[in-house]
Amino acid sequence: MIHNIGELKYGLNLLCEVNGKNKEMLMDISIVKLDKDSHESYYQQHKEIAILLLDGKIKIKWSAREEVIERRSVFDENPWCLHVPKETEVTVEFLEASEILVQCTENENSFAAKLYSPADCQSDIFGEGVWNDVARRVVRTVFDYRNAPYSNMVMGEVITYPGKWSSYPPHHHPQPEVYYYKFNKPQGFGLCLVGEDAYKIQDNSFLAIPGGLVHPQTSAPGYAMYYCWMIRHLENNPWTDRIDDEKHTWLLDKNVKIWPDK
Repeated sequence: MIHNIGELKYGLNLLCEVNGKNKEMLMDISIVKLDKDSHESYYQQHKEIAILLLDGKIKIKWSAREEVIERRSVFDENPWCLHVPKETEVTVEFLEASEILVQCTENENSFAAKLYSPADCQSDIFGEGVWNDVARRVVRTVFDYRNAPYSNMVMGEVITYPGKWSSYPPHHHPQPEVYYYKFNKPQGFGLCLVGEDAYKIQDNSFLAIPGGLVHPQTSAPGYAMYYCWMIRHLENNPWTDRIDDEKHTWLLDKNVKIWPDK
């Protein structure tokens, strides 16, 4: 379920495919890393496309529009993301060496393309002031069922502080999910659970999470951990919230005390 890519290669770095690798995720997801003056085009007859800028500076064109966008740190800056429906051509010009994440899935709905700016992104602090702040993290939502009910996908980001937990308390949902990770230092690492199985997370790892399994995460002390989280809605069953593991819901009591407090 965990896949360690190592250093990204220039060109296409495939995470999953609807009809191939990790097909149970029901999405096409890839990381594209290219040099300055490179160009890429995207068009899907039956799929929606989301293009997230991870690092660098690009010019992105779609539907007779274009925008120059840049991002220097996934840790410190909210995202830019273009989301387009089927039958919409997108071209990306790399104005410098850059990395983008491309997420696609089948969707016959027609909707207005939208470029989500950093200001459009919902950014929340989860876990603050509870459990001695051991699960304090930044949770960003680019689009989900709330603001894009026409989509069959969800995209967001999490920044896990060094030595802390995220996706916590342990939760699950029927829909499959993919996490793509980065650390603030290349030697950074963390750990995750998927059900009862534990995995080591490294820079540029990705995790394919089947529906129904809990998936808490932690980063090692000294290393901040980023992940892009991507969920595929199921037919007539969109993802709208997390389902907390009942064994750990006692942690949600507003007056809960954590050892050594009595």
